[in-house]
Amino acid sequence: MQRIVYTNPQSFNEQNEQLLTSLPYREDTSILREAVSIGGKVAPNRLACQAMEGCDGKADGSPDELTMRRYRRLAEGGAGIIWFEATACCREGRANPRQLWLHEGNLDAFRRAVEDIRAWAQAACGHTPLIIMQDTHSGRYSKPDGVPAPIIAYNNPLFEKDKPIDESRIVTDERLDRLIDELSHTAHLAELAGFDGVDIKCCHRYLNSELLSAFNREGRYGGSYENRTRLLRETIAATQQLCGREFIVTSRLNVYDGFPYPYGFGVAEGGSLDFVPDEPIRLLGDLAAQGVDLLNITMGNPYVNPHVNRPFAKGGYEVEEHPLTGVARMLHGTALLKRAVPSIKIISSGLSYLGLVAPQVAAGFIAEGGFDFAGFGRTILAYPDFARDILDNGALQKEKLCICCSKCTELMRNGSTPGCVVRDPLYTQLYKQVFGK
Repeated sequence: MQRIVYTNPQSFNEQNEQLLTSLPYREDTSILREAVSIGGKVAPNRLACQAMEGCDGKADGSPDELTMRRYRRLAEGGAGIIWFEATACCREGRANPRQLWLHEGNLDAFRRAVEDIRAWAQAACGHTPLIIMQDTHSGRYSKPDGVPAPIIAYNNPLFEKDKPIDESRIVTDERLDRLIDELSHTAHLAELAGFDGVDIKCCHRYLNSELLSAFNREGRYGGSYENRTRLLRETIAATQQLCGREFIVTSRLNVYDGFPYPYGFGVAEGGSLDFVPDEPIRLLGDLAAQGVDLLNITMGNPYVNPHVNRPFAKGGYEVEEHPLTGVARMLHGTALLKRAVPSIKIISSGLSYLGLVAPQVAAGFIAEGGFDFAGFGRTILAYPDFARDILDNGALQKEKLCICCSKCTELMRNGSTPGCVVRDPLYTQLYKQVFGK
């Protein structure tokens, strides 16, 4: 097997420098066509559409016209897994007034959405993907009425600077106890709606993820490893009790925040930003013992250090590391966890920046046992049929690629609905309306 080797301008972890500066490359991408069993269900191939929030739902939380336009394109695109975007478990947990929110009042709307996705995929591709719904509380990013209404695990000076959030916004242990019930209840509704599984979202500094780094928080949800991981572990256990045995209970999980201790998960004491996998490996082992068969691995924070989880060609700030360093950190870090806990099927992140060679690098990692599925995030906005091109032709088309320009993020940050400004005329026009250019 070949390897892509590049010059790393700033090694983030000297003892793993060789790993950080080379990526496996496999010209034969047929491994991506393989079906993979997850519990009692089967993904028809090893390609996954990551959860990309559209901010385009209805006021009651139901999918709207633009929402279903996006999922029709993904369904017809051929991926084996569609990770359905962040869906709030309660009104206060919505990140914006148009974030999806599943409750008894709109269960039928979600059921129709799942049925449509399966029908579109079957008609276009001859198979149906697994559809996993992301079950979330937005925490510090909650904005249900369009203005910030943060609910935080603790004040973080890296985020708040010299303006700490009022302590009344720090979530109590009693509220977190109730949140376990709300998240697991929403997961059960997802099962009733026909989803194949649910993701108890624990990434990118939303509430569940923020608790992983709550080293200085007192009470049942802070301090010790057992306390900091309590919300995730107990919600998964409660969901497994409520739902059927074949329903997939999983998580999109931050294993490295990219912030120094005591404000980051997956780092050591002392201020280093090196990825230290001890606690993440322990958490994966604990989740495996609970019967978790699948995890979706990610790193970083899209609001504060997006270069960690979305290495970009051009963005809102200059970063000291080459984007490929971030790609290598993500992929090799994921592979390290997979090899430590091989019983769990793992979905990777961080492939979009690799462009044309992404399928070959993904095939290389999978062949070496580094992960099980290749997850694509920003790519799916620019190139919703990426999977069909990989499956049919073994390659991507240059003229369809995401160019990692971050304009989709600009739209979302400005309160609009994100999409690919470069490849999708609908969002090209929307961008012109929003920014006047």
